[in-house]
Amino acid sequence: MTRAVLFEDAAGRITGVSVKGHSGYAEEGSDIVCAGISTLLITIDQALCSLVGLSPIEHGGEDGFAEVLLPPGITDKQMEQAQLLFGALRIGFAAIAEQYPAYFRLTTRKVH
Repeated sequence: MTRAVLFEDAAGRITGVSVKGHSGYAEEGSDIVCAGISTLLITIDQALCSLVGLSPIEHGGEDGFAEVLLPPGITDKQMEQAQLLFGALRIGFAAIAEQYPAYFRLTTRKVH
């Protein structure tokens, strides 16, 4: 199962996302759950760069782990724009979690 965590600050703003695991829906190369999750994660990373002008903090590695975090010191306008993008990510992830609950779980974690 793939698990995604959206990180929210005290004000309820999403400050990042972490994804870990393999969905197990199908074989590698045919796994539509994994493909959907990966596409959304790549899109948020690229959109934060191209549309908001941020350089997100990225982590990735083995075992299906990837993380995209907002960098410190962003402007209020950048935060506002990032929230629109993260809102779209939440909608996409929620749709996948609803369609494939045995393969993908989405949670939110408060961070300080």
